[in-house]
Amino acid sequence: MQATSMSFFVEPVNADTAVIKIGQALDFRNAAEFKTTAQDQVRSGIQNFILDFTDTGILDSTGLGSVFSLYRQVSPLSGQVVFASVSRPVQVVVQLTRTYKVFRQFPTVDAAREGIR
Repeated sequence: MQATSMSFFVEPVNADTAVIKIGQALDFRNAAEFKTTAQDQVRSGIQNFILDFTDTGILDSTGLGSVFSLYRQVSPLSGQVVFASVSRPVQVVVQLTRTYKVFRQFPTVDAAREGIR
């Protein structure tokens, strides 16, 4: 795994896909850092993102906004943003905001890797 910031770890899958491990929270405290991390990856040629929510206990509107910002950035490139291993607290937010209509969800990171090929 390649550390790119204090909060987020990026693991390349192949030339155009990467996993971003979200960690404990994606909220107003670190959403800007997430955006910077993701933008750096887009600049390096990554178009598909698997967001790993395994350990995430907090996802707020600012964090969700940063995910949508990434989605708007990669959509014109035929890229994808998918959710993997969604924790219970994140699932509640996904249901309340109907985000599941925009982002596909996979039970595991491995399933997501297979699903976006």
